[in-house]
Amino acid sequence: MILRHCGSSDLAKEILGGDMNKSELVDALAEKGKMTRKKAEDVVDLIFDSMVEAMKGGDRIEIRGFGSFVVKDYGSYRGRNPRTGQSIEVRPKKLPFFKVGKELRERVDGHKGPLPPDEPDDDNDE
Repeated sequence: MILRHCGSSDLAKEILGGDMNKSELVDALAEKGKMTRKKAEDVVDLIFDSMVEAMKGGDRIEIRGFGSFVVKDYGSYRGRNPRTGQSIEVRPKKLPFFKVGKELRERVDGHKGPLPPDEPDDDNDE
């Protein structure tokens, strides 16, 4: 599943500008998309549900300019119960991981590329 980035928007700036939960995302989408809150909630639920179903099916999700979601498989192994110290068998599992995209990383960091050679590095206080 691949979603393409459609340029910067006020919604993207709002999302990147601070903490946001699902309810706040729905409110922002409703406001910026000029739709009812119910319609915005349906859109957000549809996107999230589609992503979950794709990952359950083993698909990788790539959102250009944002990042990608992958599912990693972990085999079973012998573990230890921290409370009792008893050795236990841990079942195999699948866990979703997010890998940030270059554009998002640069936008969040506030600059692109390495430090120019004529600017001193702040970490080198001599």
